[in-house]
Amino acid sequence: MKAKRSKLIYNLVTFGVVIAAFVIMTIMINNKTISRSLKGQLIPICSWIMMAVSLNLVVGISGELSLGHAGFMSLGAFTGIVVSGWLLNGFQMEDPTLRLVLALVAGGVVAGVAGVLIGIPVLRLRGDYLAIVTLAFGEIIKNVMNCIYVSVDGTGLRFGFLNNTIPGIILLNGPNGAKGVKTISTFTAGFVLVLITLVVVLNLVNSRAGRAIQATRDNRIAAESMGVPVTRYKMMAFVTAAVIAGMAGVLYGLNMATLVPTKFSFNESINVLVFVVMGGIGNVLGSVISATALTILPEKLRFLQNYRMLIYAVVLILVMVLGNNPTLKSWFRSLFGRFRGGRSARENGTEEVIGRE
Repeated sequence: MKAKRSKLIYNLVTFGVVIAAFVIMTIMINNKTISRSLKGQLIPICSWIMMAVSLNLVVGISGELSLGHAGFMSLGAFTGIVVSGWLLNGFQMEDPTLRLVLALVAGGVVAGVAGVLIGIPVLRLRGDYLAIVTLAFGEIIKNVMNCIYVSVDGTGLRFGFLNNTIPGIILLNGPNGAKGVKTISTFTAGFVLVLITLVVVLNLVNSRAGRAIQATRDNRIAAESMGVPVTRYKMMAFVTAAVIAGMAGVLYGLNMATLVPTKFSFNESINVLVFVVMGGIGNVLGSVISATALTILPEKLRFLQNYRMLIYAVVLILVMVLGNNPTLKSWFRSLFGRFRGGRSARENGTEEVIGRE
């Protein structure tokens, strides 16, 4: 009973933090009290929150190290750009909301299919082998996108590989990526997608399948001996994370006027992994907070110019060192214990008074 109550409180706090942040940002936008740089970061923040939460599902909940998560984001981003451009130029669909929804569906499906194709052979591996294979997948996707050309004309979509002479309106231009994208992502859409991500992930974690996934993480041999289909449940978590990452890529790609394949390199996968580790492995709310803070921090340090990333790295080191300091941990535990102890004493005193009455 206490476990269910604590999970309910945790979920309510997570949703409450996200909703409160959305309300505050909306009020600031309406009152024009938000800076231009922060306003421009709102949609990317939503994308990185989705990426961090989805990767936490693989790393924290499933217990598998994936280093190619940016590959799924890349697939979603460029699929969304192609679908949106095709609907606009091929079918004259002017409604940006409908185009965004269809692009999100297409990006999620493509990333999910890629997750299945990668997961079938890869999820039978363990530990470092899985990390290396997912790293290779991310680099393969980046290099393939460098070689793909897509255009749209009266006959539909045209594709070229290492060939930029295809006719029509260019949507993807190989290493030059997508230019002149009709941006249609909105902060409201990002907020809705973050809520959907939290609903999917938290419900999965607290479901029977989620408990099976965590059981395989804690002790794979014991789970297999109890008849748990380990590969199937790991595939479930991996594909779910891939779909969410693909949709995050669509949201991100349709917010950028220009986007090149090299944006989704190994460094981006590591950045998302940093979000997960900083927020706490397996901690969904921590991923939300760390993705937000670490997206805003480099921009706030931009005035330092050449020292910006140095200060950013020092901050990361300090947070990790202090966060794993046993003295600080014991101090927080004692403080929390005093609070709980005081509250328990008050509750016991109240019960005694009631009993005497």
